Amino acid sequence: MFFDWLKHYMPRSLYARTALILIFPVVALQVIVSVVFIQRHLENVTRQMSVTMIRELRLITEIAQGARDLQELERRAEPVTAPLQISVSRVAASDVPESDLFSWEDYSGRVVAAAFRASLPEMLAVEFPEDKRVRLFVSSHLGPLELVFDRRRVTVTAPHQLIVTMVFFGLLMTVIASLYMRNQLRPIKRLASAAQAFGRGRTEPYRPSGAIEVRAAGNAFLDMRARIERQIEQRTMMLSGVSHDLRTPLTRLKLGLAMIDEDDAEPLLHDVDEMQRLIDAFLDFSRGAGHGDAELTNPATLLSSIVGDAMREGKQVVLGEVRGEGELKLRQTAIRRAVENLIGNAVRYGTQAQVSCVLSDKSLRIRVEDDGPGIPVEQRGDAVRPFTRLDPARNQNQGSGVGLGLAIVADIARAHGGTLRLGASEALGGLQADIVIAR
Repeated sequence: MFFDWLKHYMPRSLYARTALILIFPVVALQVIVSVVFIQRHLENVTRQMSVTMIRELRLITEIAQGARDLQELERRAEPVTAPLQISVSRVAASDVPESDLFSWEDYSGRVVAAAFRASLPEMLAVEFPEDKRVRLFVSSHLGPLELVFDRRRVTVTAPHQLIVTMVFFGLLMTVIASLYMRNQLRPIKRLASAAQAFGRGRTEPYRPSGAIEVRAAGNAFLDMRARIERQIEQRTMMLSGVSHDLRTPLTRLKLGLAMIDEDDAEPLLHDVDEMQRLIDAFLDFSRGAGHGDAELTNPATLLSSIVGDAMREGKQVVLGEVRGEGELKLRQTAIRRAVENLIGNAVRYGTQAQVSCVLSDKSLRIRVEDDGPGIPVEQRGDAVRPFTRLDPARNQNQGSGVGLGLAIVADIARAHGGTLRLGASEALGGLQADIVIAR
């Protein structure tokens, strides 16, 4: 669209965008009114007053041109200058300014000077001093003359009052509107915070407030959160119940096979053990990331403990780069299960594994690398799906055959508001699995 380029320069937060929508019309209105007032009203009024003053000044200059000396000028001009409150005196040529003098913000003074210069050929210069009077210098055969009169005769008194008043009340109303807008946006921010926390696996207390529409959205969020929690609880109970009920017949099968000849029972025992591994995997998947509460955790300390436990079990695991200090809220049991699954996959399909951790101001990244065959790019999306086995024969040979290891890791990462990323390891050449969690 035509305005797509504008999106790159627009603020991203709702508060900043609302403030822009509020402030921009106010500023635009003030600028337009100021320009119209200065150009059309103030300038026209000043010019009309200057024209009236020019008629009086012409009369005085004509009297000066007809006088033979200064005394005659004073005698003939007195009946005119006294009622008009204009003083006339002769000055030295050195006292005449070389150009018109007025301050830089004196807009009406520029208009008056331009009107005088256009209608008074005898004009030499005009000065607008701080004493609110106007000093006009004109030429005559008697020498330079100085005409002094009250500035209120040619300009409006305090012409900036309208602009100052408009700006002051514009700023005041903007501040009041900003405070009110902040109160209106606070319920939306609370709703967004509660939704973000729930997306990261935390249930924060939330009560709908604010406008009717915001309350409706908040109630809908609470209903949705309750339904999701019920579905997760029902799934967990179903899988746990099924897996638990299957343990009893498996135990009876093991007891029955123990009474059979060892050579004849070996294939059946293998199948029973495989079913036991499936049940254990189902239980792990049913627990998911909901086991345990989120608490402040030092990732470096947690990873050191996990790697140490794996090394004591005889796994070829090393702790690599650990960068960044600090704590963030994690479900320690779930994160431990996720990292242990990645380490288990790494040593199952490779010979060694390397675990590293980087904690920054924005995110936590836990990386597990191995020197195994890796996963092709086109199959990485399927690898994190539950009950998906990329190479059934290989998985069965390795003793897995479930397809839930990476699915459990991805589920735990999503429950923490993060994601699981699969790639190729540059250090070891095998699979690189990253758990990235936003802070």
